[in-house]
Amino acid sequence: MSDLLKNIIRFLIFILVQVFVLDNIPPLHQFIVPIIYFLFILWLPFSISRFWLMIIGFLTGLSLDYFTMTPGLHAAACVLIAYARPFVINILTPKDTSEFNYREPSPKSMGWTPYLVYTLILTFLHNIYLVFLEWLQFGSFLDFLIKVIATTGISMMLIILTEILFPRRLRYRTNTPG
Repeated sequence: MSDLLKNIIRFLIFILVQVFVLDNIPPLHQFIVPIIYFLFILWLPFSISRFWLMIIGFLTGLSLDYFTMTPGLHAAACVLIAYARPFVINILTPKDTSEFNYREPSPKSMGWTPYLVYTLILTFLHNIYLVFLEWLQFGSFLDFLIKVIATTGISMMLIILTEILFPRRLRYRTNTPG
């Protein structure tokens, strides 16, 4: 299966799971919001340029905004993590490319600890920005912090569960285009 087709299928699955499963779960608490759709951006190949990452991030967030009727909230948060993603990857991946030859981020390619740090940083960044944009309308600062921490915690739990239940078969990078 080509990378393009695989990523289109992932995109559809993540958006549909977010909209039709996670958004329809009865609220456990006002501060706990399960969000996982942005994992699609985190799973994109290393080779994608920042420009295309931001375009894909915008379209991903805009798709969820369409279903949730939140004009631009998710799009803004997704563009932010798409912009920050290459910085985080550069910090967490080895500089010697002979040891690092996978095509996309995963626990297998990066190791569990760097991968969890990578997902935690970008999940926290996504959630703090998303909740901040919502918080501009109402709420106290303590509510803001609690919601960011609770949403990040539940999202990280879902990401780890997804990685364990649906491990990805990774392909190596090669010198040939492909």
